[in-house]
Amino acid sequence: MLKVRHIMVENVVTARDNITAKRAIEMLYKKHVGSILVTDDEEKCIGIFTERDAIRIVAQKVSLDTPLKKVMTKKVVTIGEDATLEEARRRIVSHGIRHLPVVDQEGKLVGLLAIRGFLDELFGMKS
Repeated sequence: MLKVRHIMVENVVTARDNITAKRAIEMLYKKHVGSILVTDDEEKCIGIFTERDAIRIVAQKVSLDTPLKKVMTKKVVTIGEDATLEEARRRIVSHGIRHLPVVDQEGKLVGLLAIRGFLDELFGMKS
């Protein structure tokens, strides 16, 4: 049976929560990714900053010097690396999310499932 660990992206873009929103937006652009996973000193996922978050803070005229910890999504939905693809699909659909961080048994970040990656793979598109 195909598990999350078989299809997740392991090379994810991470940052600490003390960088500015401007720096996070620059990272999204330069790395050509849809999300940055925010980790703590133990490599646990404590937040996520997505393209949608970037659009929201620009539309709300939030200062781009604001620390990421104040504009990131803090209640991060994650999934274990040994979960099935069906479990991942249900979690993505039920929470209405596009980026699903993958964690190991200790809760440390090990990868990411992103809808964009699935679509790129399905249509043979490479970024």
